[in-house]
Amino acid sequence: MTFSFTHLTSALALAAGLAVAPLMANAAESEGIVVYNAQHETLTQAWADGFTKETGIKVTIRNGSDMQFANQIVEEGAASPADVYLTENSPGMTLVDANKLFAPVDTATLAQVPENFKAVDGNWVGVAARSTVFAYDKTKLKEADLPKSMLDLADPKWKGRWGASPAGADFQAIVSALLELKGEDATKAWLKAMKENATPYKGNSVAMKAVNAGEIEGAVIYHYYWFGDQAKTGENSKNVLLHYFKNQDPGAFVSISGGGVLASSQHQKEAQAFLKWITGKGGQAVLRDGDSYEYAVGNGAQSNPKLVPLNDLQAPKVEPSKLNSKKVTDLMTEAGLI
Repeated sequence: MTFSFTHLTSALALAAGLAVAPLMANAAESEGIVVYNAQHETLTQAWADGFTKETGIKVTIRNGSDMQFANQIVEEGAASPADVYLTENSPGMTLVDANKLFAPVDTATLAQVPENFKAVDGNWVGVAARSTVFAYDKTKLKEADLPKSMLDLADPKWKGRWGASPAGADFQAIVSALLELKGEDATKAWLKAMKENATPYKGNSVAMKAVNAGEIEGAVIYHYYWFGDQAKTGENSKNVLLHYFKNQDPGAFVSISGGGVLASSQHQKEAQAFLKWITGKGGQAVLRDGDSYEYAVGNGAQSNPKLVPLNDLQAPKVEPSKLNSKKVTDLMTEAGLI
């Protein structure tokens, strides 16, 4: 068979076309998704790496804090460049949801997470969780000395003996739960007493270090700071143990880290796929096997075996969509805590 130049050119063009088509598809896919990330950077990077490896979809992560991104998303509105928003706590999710800026989460993704770890309207879903604890100096306090309830820390006998990081989203989520569980008057009274009794620190790690150094006898923080330090050198927690309030106490609050897809996203399919992956087997295994020490929340998912099991925490039932970040910051400002 003899090929003419015309036939050869056509064949090359056809071959080139066949080769270019998938490249064009890949180029479109290579745009990937943008994640506004208020979760721990290393955890979200591990999620992104696993997702990209499995799907080929690129993930660009922009790091910040819960309320910083929540307010930014509200300000950006439909012009937001973000496709997915991830938080450490749920009040930020509530703010974005209240402004109707989330697309409904795919039903297949919602089905991967228990009812108590997602928004009732289905517009965002839990991706991890963290437990409130009282980190205490084991050289100064015995078990019998520990507060039975977080509310006990309002007693004048605790004046100057405990601390927290009131300016952080973590602590404000705990106060949000207190407000939902006990009401405004009780929350105001507790915050007023906190102003009198507690030492403010900038960050949970700093508060735990203060306990370890003997500056204070205890601090209200989240559990994983202690586990993370213990897994390294333990130098910032060698004198510290964790007390779990349990008994549905406000101090046993379990905070939900959330994820949602923005309604303005131009990459809905890819963004929904990312949320499905991190709440599914692969993403939850990152929590079990990694060094974040946050709780896995997926149906049947196992958390790190070093943690007290979620079911043993006896956490109070709190509807996450009712956590009111604006009211909490108003009350904390009124109390002189922030």
